[in-house]
Amino acid sequence: MIGKQQLKRVINKLVMAGAALLAIAFTVQAQVQTSTTKTPQGAATKQVKVERGEIVYVSGNSVVVKMEDGTLRHFDNVPETTTVTVDGKQLNVHQLQAGMKVERQTITTTTPRMITTVKTVTGTVWNIQPPNTVILTMENGKNQQFKIPSGQKFTIDGQVVDAFGLKKGMKVDAQQVVEQPETVVTQEVKRTGIAPPPPPAPKADVPILIFVAVPVAAPVETAAAEPAPTKLPKTGSNFPLLGLLGAFSLALGLGLKALRLRTS
Repeated sequence: MIGKQQLKRVINKLVMAGAALLAIAFTVQAQVQTSTTKTPQGAATKQVKVERGEIVYVSGNSVVVKMEDGTLRHFDNVPETTTVTVDGKQLNVHQLQAGMKVERQTITTTTPRMITTVKTVTGTVWNIQPPNTVILTMENGKNQQFKIPSGQKFTIDGQVVDAFGLKKGMKVDAQQVVEQPETVVTQEVKRTGIAPPPPPAPKADVPILIFVAVPVAAPVETAAAEPAPTKLPKTGSNFPLLGLLGAFSLALGLGLKALRLRTS
């Protein structure tokens, strides 16, 4: 069995070895220079998707849109930052109203590009085990071990050699170039709308009917006119005329008598 002292020494060695490996890792990272470039490869492609519909219901942050194919789509919890351009104005969800015609354009842009990563190491060969590893003495005087990638080339006094061409004491500049293609996809969404038309106003040339109650008098019955008689009816006698003539004669006689008395 391992005693406590031996176990303690083993643990201390493991801790020291881990610390050494960590220090080497940090040193390698400090001595290796890395640069990355991103280069477009080919032309970008765009795809436009257009969706149209009519708003049929709005309540709070909930909107229901009837699409062109007749289906209903429910958009719940619409953020206030989502706006629709209507007549040049940006309207949020609380300013939308039923009857609006809306359109959403989703523009998807796909851009291919190449990511090139270049790692540069400069040092003096201290030990070489081709074609797998090399130990270089760095500018700070410390030795560091590097794994040689397959096909790695080294520059020695302006000449390019592989791992088998390295010798102890040679000053080398090594570059590792890694190219990785990738595709960048971006999306842009445009929302536009048309306000519902106002209700139509009545035309000016259309007469407006006004009902006025007018009292109507009861019809009056009138008697039919009788035809005029052809002969006058006998309604009197000659006695009044005779009396009038007698009175006139009496007055005339009295007048003549008075006249004779004045002249005698």
